[in-house]
Amino acid sequence: MSGPPQKHSLTLQGHRTSVSLEPEFWEGLRALARVRGMALNRLAAEIDTARGTRGLASALRVAVLGAALTGELPPRAPASATMRMGERSDRDR
Repeated sequence: MSGPPQKHSLTLQGHRTSVSLEPEFWEGLRALARVRGMALNRLAAEIDTARGTRGLASALRVAVLGAALTGELPPRAPASATMRMGERSDRDR
């Protein structure tokens, strides 16, 4: 289950900006940067340049989703698959 959005600072074109994304999208962006062999700020700057009129947070989410759908990002086990025996999910509470 997704946690609340987390705010992080990025440097784009020499300017600092803050972006709020859910933890899973931050994880996906970091993984995508690793796969592409670049720093997170560089990846975000490339996405920022190509985003057109779309908001930055939306563009970052779409980039992660696109990479996941095309197989560029390795699959991630769902939270329910990584839970320990007897542990309850947030859904069960």
